Amino acid sequence: MKKFGRIKAANLEVALETVCRKLPNGGNHETRKRVAEALLRAAESGRTNLGELESVGEGR
Repeated sequence: MKKFGRIKAANLEVALETVCRKLPNGGNHETRKRVAEALLRAAESGRTNLGELESVGEGR
């Protein structure tokens, strides 16, 4: 797994929380895990700004 700087890691965390906050009860563990995995794949491919990550997490 690729290491990310503080800003990129913060964007990942914020995107995960923003996306999951929109789910019923914040999403269950499996849903949060799938969203997090999608975010990590996107970030590893260079999509690291907050808007891009939120779009990925929302399935857009």
